[in-house]
Amino acid sequence: MSLNVVHLVGRVGSDPEVRYFESGSVKCRLTLAVNRPTKDDQPDWFNLEIWGKTAQVAADYVRKGALLGIKGSLKFDRWQDRNTGADRSSPVILVERMDILSSKRDTDPSAVPAGYVPEM
Repeated sequence: MSLNVVHLVGRVGSDPEVRYFESGSVKCRLTLAVNRPTKDDQPDWFNLEIWGKTAQVAADYVRKGALLGIKGSLKFDRWQDRNTGADRSSPVILVERMDILSSKRDTDPSAVPAGYVPEM
């Protein structure tokens, strides 16, 4: 038996990078910052890869700062460095499910009325 499941909740680090292929496939890449339990620690950053309809949803609705919940699996992108010829690899989360946990108001300053002060 083998198991490769990753669950993360965090904030998107930059707007999605989207590629459309001649085959009709859609691929979206973005980064996700996940905070550690203590405030003194820096967040962990994860590279996400999303395909298909979920990638199109990410392209249309996800922006920097959005709160996402994802379920996926860990994979490694492998390549050879062009300059040195050394083998390289980078961990990537291949997203199977994505839930947008924030509203547009949370990430779009123009969606908040001028002079709005949140209640404390």
